[in-house]
Amino acid sequence: MMKRIHSIIAAALCTSMCVCACSSQDSVERPEDPVVSETEDVKKETKKEAKEEKKYQKKLEMIHPSAYDNVMGLELEEGTALSVIGKADGVPYWEEVKRGAEQAVEDINENLGYEGRDRVKVTYSAPGTPDNVDEQVNILDEELARYPAALGIAIADVNACEVQFDLAAESDIPVVAFDSGSAYQGLMAMVSTDNQLSAKEAAVRLAELVDDSGEIILFIHDSKSESAMNRENAFKEEIETNHPEISIAEVYYMDQLPKMQKMVAAERNGKTYGEDAEAEDGKAEDSGAGQNGAGDADGDTEGNQTSLDGDGSTQDGTESAEDTPQALTEEEQAAAEAITEEEVIDHILARHPEVKGFYATNGEAVKVTVNAMERNEIDAAVVGFDADQEEIEALSEGKVDALVMQNPFGMGYATIIAAARAALSMGNEAVVDTGYTWLTRDNLEDETIQKLMY
Repeated sequence: MMKRIHSIIAAALCTSMCVCACSSQDSVERPEDPVVSETEDVKKETKKEAKEEKKYQKKLEMIHPSAYDNVMGLELEEGTALSVIGKADGVPYWEEVKRGAEQAVEDINENLGYEGRDRVKVTYSAPGTPDNVDEQVNILDEELARYPAALGIAIADVNACEVQFDLAAESDIPVVAFDSGSAYQGLMAMVSTDNQLSAKEAAVRLAELVDDSGEIILFIHDSKSESAMNRENAFKEEIETNHPEISIAEVYYMDQLPKMQKMVAAERNGKTYGEDAEAEDGKAEDSGAGQNGAGDADGDTEGNQTSLDGDGSTQDGTESAEDTPQALTEEEQAAAEAITEEEVIDHILARHPEVKGFYATNGEAVKVTVNAMERNEIDAAVVGFDADQEEIEALSEGKVDALVMQNPFGMGYATIIAAARAALSMGNEAVVDTGYTWLTRDNLEDETIQKLMY
């Protein structure tokens, strides 16, 4: 009897095992379960997003603090409008800033799931020509009239926009500065390159290239913006403090062409042009001491300038009629207006045939420097800022020695993050450093460098 029971149990177990085996085989041969298919789609989408993210991830990793390299926690309301105002339209550097700002807004919308009319929006505007202060102020007026939730601006003139900033504060529109700021106390944050540190490093590099001696010339992109002032002053401080055998022969400000035209016209007629002489006729653009070259924005001068006391005598007390600043005649004024920027620069370079190096504070200044060297057949070292395609070509051809490659994409991105935080009353760091790296012929082809280019 027991044997029969055992036989029945054994038969039942065999039958059960066969059924399970068939069931398992059936499951293998059936099409994939829809849930499994959805999981695979999610994995593919995640890989796709990660691949797209890598296109600009390296640029975001340069931003510090790290809270400004992502959009997490920015719960902006549907349809929020932000405004960003740059310094110039159509310039590679500023186009990259625009791309960074737009990418940040795109990431915000994706993170919040906003579509259509619900999407957060950014309006990017800039003057048609670089550093046009009046046009930038007009754009600022127009953008404030739209009442954005927050506004970011690269301030072209440290002394401009304060009235508009007061109006923004009255309208509860927070303002974030980027690239170039000002001393205005109500700015929510400053998003920029460390201009002082990078300029000091530029001075050290140029000093090495000229063997720590000789004349150098500075090409400063303007005389009014904070970024230009910081890059000029930090560079000068390093040279004057630690490289006494190097002489800064001239400082050329690219926004002071009218003044330089008059200086060249005066010298061609055996005169010494000075703003104080022009002021006597009511023609001066700014008041200042007499000068015989390209001077600082505050009226100080460099190079072979004869310094005059208030009574028109030289420092040793003797009269100097030849060096006394003189106003231009109407004919000389007309002649000055016909002088081109190239002629002004060539005139400056002709006074310093032994120049050994050049320092240029932005992309346009670098290109002006390279073109001037080629026209005048000058072989000298060049260190500058930015890294658009034309500059990279000059670097690869040996016309430029080193470039401070800023992070304009990261600057635009972090500006949106700072603006969004301000709109949400989340608080901001006073300074957001968007980073920079040095570009030379030696590292031009490095993979990391390639990912940072624009």
